Amino acid sequence: MLAVRQYLTRLIGLRGLVPTLAAFLLSLAAGRPSVASDWPQVLGPNRDGVAAGETLHPKWGDSGPKVIWELPVGNGFAGVAVAGERAIVFVREGSEEIVRCCAAETGKVLWESGSPCTYEGGVSGDKGPRCVPLISENRVVVLGVQGVLRCLSLTDGKELWRRDTTADFRPLEGYFGVGSTPVIYKDRLIVNVGGREQSSIVAFDMADGKTVWNTFTDAASYSSPVIMRVDQADMAIVVTRLHVTGLNPDTGDLKFSIPFGARGPTVNGATPVIIGKQIFLSASYNIGSLLIGIENGAAKELWRDEELLATQYATPVSGSTRGILFAMDGRQDAGRGSASLKCIDVSGKKVLWEESGLDYGSVIRVNEELLVLTCGGELIRVEASSEKYRELSRTRVLKATDSGYRLPALANGRLFIRDEATVRCLEVGPSKQ
Repeated sequence: MLAVRQYLTRLIGLRGLVPTLAAFLLSLAAGRPSVASDWPQVLGPNRDGVAAGETLHPKWGDSGPKVIWELPVGNGFAGVAVAGERAIVFVREGSEEIVRCCAAETGKVLWESGSPCTYEGGVSGDKGPRCVPLISENRVVVLGVQGVLRCLSLTDGKELWRRDTTADFRPLEGYFGVGSTPVIYKDRLIVNVGGREQSSIVAFDMADGKTVWNTFTDAASYSSPVIMRVDQADMAIVVTRLHVTGLNPDTGDLKFSIPFGARGPTVNGATPVIIGKQIFLSASYNIGSLLIGIENGAAKELWRDEELLATQYATPVSGSTRGILFAMDGRQDAGRGSASLKCIDVSGKKVLWEESGLDYGSVIRVNEELLVLTCGGELIRVEASSEKYRELSRTRVLKATDSGYRLPALANGRLFIRDEATVRCLEVGPSKQ
């Protein structure tokens, strides 16, 4: 049980959440003509862990990437979101959750906005927040650890509206508080609330925060929703405490619900991976992986496998070849060197290669390379090859205190990482400006 608690403690960092509205709109949010180099939500511009439009320096040198700037911050597992020359940091300091807007190039604080918070940590000693900020159309959306949903102006931090989802929908308390980042679809936010009486999944109007629709009954997970398009229709894929669901994002109508997860001290943490008309899910705690196929709006379970991959909370990343995934296998609370990086052929349901003896961590892909940020604070550069594991470099970039589970962000050649006290901006590639 202690190991489970230790893991769950870090799990929260995963949440960051929010899929992308559209790359073009995101560029407008930052007042710039191109968004290829933005990281405006959890897992990047397309919410898939792929750094679209980015390149890395051929080499970083023996000391690793250059540190551009550092900024002291408070607690929380939320990663950074970036649009244009603005980076949004979401932290807990004292009795407030604070949204801080910084200049991406220098780290200079442009504005900040605080909101009262009394959360004391639950299973985790960290007091939140968990969710990655979401930037879209000159607005910033944050979901706090106690369920306070806020929409702010990206320009000056003015609060445009707020909703207290805990007061309104009475969700069951999770192990780590609230930690599933919302996703934007058209003019609404879709939130994994976990409320009672058909309020597990709720859509809010982006203009004023009013409820648009609510549906399903289950507790919330720490997995972030995604939007997939299949058979000329959009579908919201939301993983709850014990199910994976597909919904019509316009109306909230439930298209399918398939069991995924287990009762007891377990969590669903990884974000669903969309592979064409398929949905890939994975979790630890003897749950394993699940592949679902969608055809004519109907969902079919294609296979389940407990051994292929069981990732505690890190979301797998697709390779440039469809059906190839790169993923961390194992659990953070199992100790240093107990995890492995796997390359998986999803359709063949087989492991193509595996590198064991690694610390658990998060993975993003930049063209044909992977950046692995471990919980021990190392940044490992690896070829994104399906043939074999080939490590290109390894550098310590954070303190070796289980810091690397906060999701990194890569925008305009800069890698934004953080631990429990500091946000750090590293130069990993050329700037496009």
